[in-house]
Amino acid sequence: MTLNLSMPGQDDLKPRITVFGVGGAGGNAVNNMIEKELDGVDFVVANTDAQALQQARADNRVQLGIKVTEGLGAGARASVGAAAAEESIEQIVDHLAGAHMCFITAGMGGGTGTGAAPIIAQAARELGVLTVGVVTKP
Repeated sequence: MTLNLSMPGQDDLKPRITVFGVGGAGGNAVNNMIEKELDGVDFVVANTDAQALQQARADNRVQLGIKVTEGLGAGARASVGAAAAEESIEQIVDHLAGAHMCFITAGMGGGTGTGAAPIIAQAARELGVLTVGVVTKP
């Protein structure tokens, strides 16, 4: 019987960290992190506003609630932001898959961040991803 032992590669030993910017404020926070050349992190921006999403510097983007908002934003209604995140939950889960830790950054003054961030956090929790919320209040 032969026993093959191999050392894990350097990348296998690094934690996979995802930063999820939700809504306008979350997207701005992610843009600032990218400008500062923060490395070793997967950035994802999720928004109901299609124009704001196009301005995001992150390679990974999720258009939340295409049917619910038609790309026009949540109109400062948290219930619309939550419904949009529920509609796009499969894309959200795809970006969380394999992560060890997730930082969710959002503003609590509009509809998308306020409504969608808790839905994203719940999805991360269900996947067993250690999750930290970083939010701003108006």
